[in-house]
Amino acid sequence: MTVTPVVWAVVVCYRPDLAQLARLLDALAPQVAGIVVVDNGPDERLRAALASRADSGVRHLPMAGNVGVASGHNAGIDAVRAQGASHAILFDQDSLPATDMVQRLLAAVQQAQARGLRVASAGPRFHDPRDGTVYPFIRLDGWKIAQVRQPDAGQYCLADYLITSGCLIPLAALDEIGGMEDGLFIDYIDIEWGLRARAHGFVNLGVFDAGMEHDLGDPPRRYFGGRLRVPMHSPLRHYYHFRNALQLYRRGYIPLRWRLNDGYRLLLKGVFYSVMVENRGEQRRMILRGCRDGLAGVAGPYSGAG
Repeated sequence: MTVTPVVWAVVVCYRPDLAQLARLLDALAPQVAGIVVVDNGPDERLRAALASRADSGVRHLPMAGNVGVASGHNAGIDAVRAQGASHAILFDQDSLPATDMVQRLLAAVQQAQARGLRVASAGPRFHDPRDGTVYPFIRLDGWKIAQVRQPDAGQYCLADYLITSGCLIPLAALDEIGGMEDGLFIDYIDIEWGLRARAHGFVNLGVFDAGMEHDLGDPPRRYFGGRLRVPMHSPLRHYYHFRNALQLYRRGYIPLRWRLNDGYRLLLKGVFYSVMVENRGEQRRMILRGCRDGLAGVAGPYSGAG
């Protein structure tokens, strides 16, 4: 007997642009059974804005302050599980799915499962609406990390990980793999979970006919006469990026090939942001602090102490 999937969305917010969030909720509502908005503010503006949507299946879930993206998604997943969801689809506040995105992700999951694959997640091909950049899916190919821009079979490819936003997860897979790692707080969460899923024998599907707009970081800038496109992130975001990367490199389930490739790219990022950007002094300070805390095993939110 075929069981009809029940998909609930989890949207984690931190003091969002309410107009942008409204567009996301409007696009999601026809595609899912309900939506849980996790409020990491907490934000009274958001509470008031969501009150008018209560009758349309939108639930407001306030946190006790900013608990981070990982904990926010875990709380949202618990909430949708209690509503009877079979699948959770995760979102950041700055994404906009195509009108058929959830349907196409589900179709890819079912096709892969019919081929005997154990599916951990499926995610859309996304683009940055600010400059039209279309992002590839990522996986190891030999000793290199490859950018995959064509399907392997049907409309999907296998990926090592997917960005969190737009990621459809069967809750039965989550039961075996485990939830997002709370201590990472905001960065490398999707990479850690995707690689952990792979270590458990699951696959992640990059679905090419499922589309989504997503603002990845602050507005990007171009260097060297426009040849190099660089996503911009705050010094605090780079603290988490470097700290969490160094923590992951010490874990046995992270493939050596992946650690070497990502470590090389991390080194290049550290040099570039420490030398080339306008706020390079603060960037350099927070990158070094992230490296120090990563080697020391510091987890959770940045304390600012020490």
